[in-house]
Amino acid sequence: MTSISRRGFGGLFGASALGLAMPSLAFGAVPKVVVIGGGAGGATAARYLAKDSKGALDVTLVEASKRYYTCFFSNLYIGGFRKYGSIGHNYYGLAVNNRINVVHEWASSVDAAARSVTLASGGKLSYDKLVLSPGIALKYDSIAGYSPQAQGRMPHGWTSGTQAQQIRNQVLNMKKGGTFVMVPPPNPYRCPPGPYERVSMIAHLLRERNSTAKIIVLDPKAKFSKMGLFMAGWEKHYPGMIEWLGPDAHGGIRSVNHETMEIVTDLDTFKADAACVVPAQRAGSIAMAAGVTDGDWAPIIPATMASKADPNIHVLGDASVASSMPKSGFSANSQAKVAANAIRGELTGSRVYDPRFANTCWSLIATNDGVKVGANYKAGSEKIDVVDKFVSQGGESDDLRKTTYEESIGWYDGITSDMFS
Repeated sequence: MTSISRRGFGGLFGASALGLAMPSLAFGAVPKVVVIGGGAGGATAARYLAKDSKGALDVTLVEASKRYYTCFFSNLYIGGFRKYGSIGHNYYGLAVNNRINVVHEWASSVDAAARSVTLASGGKLSYDKLVLSPGIALKYDSIAGYSPQAQGRMPHGWTSGTQAQQIRNQVLNMKKGGTFVMVPPPNPYRCPPGPYERVSMIAHLLRERNSTAKIIVLDPKAKFSKMGLFMAGWEKHYPGMIEWLGPDAHGGIRSVNHETMEIVTDLDTFKADAACVVPAQRAGSIAMAAGVTDGDWAPIIPATMASKADPNIHVLGDASVASSMPKSGFSANSQAKVAANAIRGELTGSRVYDPRFANTCWSLIATNDGVKVGANYKAGSEKIDVVDKFVSQGGESDDLRKTTYEESIGWYDGITSDMFS
């Protein structure tokens, strides 16, 4: 895949500027679309619904945060490659440039029969179509001893917010020769390579400031995304610093204690000076409240991202069961364009294009050492299928790895413009 520029990103995956017919609802009525969640899926869906309908749809975006900090690239902030402010974005441009009603509140419930959303303030929003892109919720009880209180000392940093700052500060304040413990989540979870890029960025920080420190990774999985690339990169850039232990080596995570900073496994107890603990995950709570989940996640119809439980609700991004597509910002952005096209077609009679999906996950291992994995997809009758895929290879030149990292920078600029402009 070639470098992605801000200008080119919006046209890569999804049609825009479609011709419009008269609204399919009652004559004179403007169909209402409510989008819950202002991340890569929700913000993109709201923007494409509004800008391409040119006033033929009434679009409301519900997002509690007035400033959204992307989870993607938060690892680069931890490693010192980004300023924290650079991953924060507001909704002013999205609202003003696209005539979107942005409501900064929590959505507390959905009445699917009445087609209405109730806000935490008690206000209600009616809809003809509802888009849910709530991201993840954490299953704190998946690890004994972990809790919202425990995350103060053992932050997960896996949702938008300030925990990335906590992690960086704890690493910077570790004692000389101290130990950082990373506990990644079990499958499925948001951003499959993310825990291992985080380990890389923490190692980069420690190599510069605390070179005798150690990192222990207590993984519940026997293998992980881009495992060979990360292992080779750790050996090259941080020899002797990182010890990865899979379930065969530790026997399983039994509990954590945030007061003693201990992680207990079936075979040993690990004492941490700083730690990142990421529990298991499920769809965001509003998806559960809307009744569109089956177990932890929301099944969808591949061609439209409509819920299998309710054709008037579309579920995007991490909360959805998107088959072979990973839970990532790129995936959510791609799915949002497919859903927006399908919703516009149904509500306004505009042209509906064949759905196309894509994803790439970039990871930075060390300075100018970027790797990636990705694929293009099509909508099958029951699931989203892989068309072709690609992954960085071992032994690539330094120039190619640098180009891959620079490509990720272009992608970040492109997707955030696609979300918030």
